[in-house]
Amino acid sequence: MNFSDKITEDIKNAMKAKDKTALEALRAIKKELIEAKSAKGSSGEVSEEDAVKIMQKMVKQRNDVAAIYQKEGRTELAEKELTEVKIISKYLPEPMSHEEIEAAVKEIIAETGATSMKEMGKVMGIATKKLAGKANGGEISKIVRGLLG
Repeated sequence: MNFSDKITEDIKNAMKAKDKTALEALRAIKKELIEAKSAKGSSGEVSEEDAVKIMQKMVKQRNDVAAIYQKEGRTELAEKELTEVKIISKYLPEPMSHEEIEAAVKEIIAETGATSMKEMGKVMGIATKKLAGKANGGEISKIVRGLLG
């Protein structure tokens, strides 16, 4: 069962369970995947890696919106957004721990032979590709700076 089929199946289950919030979040995922498939220059398929990027973007958007709602005192709307974040996050790979990221970055630094901050771009390029979907770019950057600086 591919990713899109899994989402479709979960939409059916959410409909049966009459879970409006889950249904809304799952339909949003499905919409984004369909848009990515039909986007100009697309091959008509969405890879698992692209699907993860799409969902990470969705999680970030919902977290940002929830923060705005909380700032404005609209807690019921913020809770809805955060519930959708939890639902979408179920489909994302498990994030790496700080120690796992650090070990991966050390390995990349050893492979590239980087020794100074001048080579941070080279290390970051490889690290962001290798750890895509598993680690936050900001955290990767912080670790690379600490190890090269």
